Amino acid sequence: MEIYVVKEGDTVDSIAGRYGISASSIIFNNQLVYPYPLALGQALLLSTGPTPAPTYPAYVNGYAYPYIEQDVLNDTLPYLTSLSVFSYGFTPEGELLPPNPDDSFMAQSALSYQVSPVLTLTPFGPDGNFNNYLITSVINNREAKNNLLQNLLATLQEKSFTGVNIDFEYILPQDRIPFANFVAQAREFLSPYGYQVSVALAPKTSDTQPGLLYEGKDYALLGQAADSVLLMTYEWGYTYGPPMAVAPINKVREVVDYAVTRILPAKIDLGIPNYGYDWALPFVQGSSRARVVGNLEAVQLAIDAGVPIQFDETAMSPFFRYEKEGQLHEVWFEDVRSYREKFSLLPLYSLRGMGYWQIMRFFRPNWLLLQSTFQIQKNQRP
Repeated sequence: MEIYVVKEGDTVDSIAGRYGISASSIIFNNQLVYPYPLALGQALLLSTGPTPAPTYPAYVNGYAYPYIEQDVLNDTLPYLTSLSVFSYGFTPEGELLPPNPDDSFMAQSALSYQVSPVLTLTPFGPDGNFNNYLITSVINNREAKNNLLQNLLATLQEKSFTGVNIDFEYILPQDRIPFANFVAQAREFLSPYGYQVSVALAPKTSDTQPGLLYEGKDYALLGQAADSVLLMTYEWGYTYGPPMAVAPINKVREVVDYAVTRILPAKIDLGIPNYGYDWALPFVQGSSRARVVGNLEAVQLAIDAGVPIQFDETAMSPFFRYEKEGQLHEVWFEDVRSYREKFSLLPLYSLRGMGYWQIMRFFRPNWLLLQSTFQIQKNQRP
């Protein structure tokens, strides 16, 4: 695999001729659409010849909602170790709330590809947002907590899940230790039945980092409590924030630098975004709202507007500006160059693997690059 950046005058045929490869392979690898226009600065993944079998083993998780298209799920599962179904909620009494629509097909599809289906547990309130009162009411109540664990076990067994991913956000600072204890208790309770427990961690860079996202997450305690952790190393660029890369590599590395001092690297999965954002300019704090775009959609926006794609060498992420109906826009997204930078962190820090948020859009260049870089671990359970 080789990454090629489109230059002035390039076409699919001219690039194919230069490398002695078929135009159809370029089209397939990069999901190009007829008549195959290219954007100046667009990164293409080329299959230029046989590559050595990758030697670094990687655990690859992908989050998905139950309304994922079956074709997208089937196309993605060959590249995954586990599939995290997003998500199951719960009541203050510890009753489990399944997602809507029904998620049963996801576990069965995953298992057919030797992929481990994982139940994602989230404390969503009636408004669909993370609810720290709900967290407090359960993790500090023995009866509710035990009821939740019993209900989790029953659902894991009924739906053929292989583990639980605990994704609690906005945990109150006073619940830092009770939350870590809850994760430890969940692991102790489920482990004898063969189930793994993982926990999602906001991207901290120090023990004392202020903010509601961070103060309730104790990296050291949670690293000990869980079988594995996911570093949510994305959303620096986000819906209500100013235009910037979703996962700038310099910021991602700061989180990993801290995490490996508190958690065994072999327990750590790196969070990876499978999306970008389109901001209307000028950005106004408090009123601007960015639109989520897929990586393919972002490139198409550049092609339609006839603008070049640029690459930020600090964030190691692609971006561009375009104008539509008199409105200036700025777009940041992911491509094979930004993914290659993130992939390089796994062997550098001896990390276990990665977790994608989320896999609702299929981006083939990423998966082909990943497959050529790592030995993707597969579920060995019958």
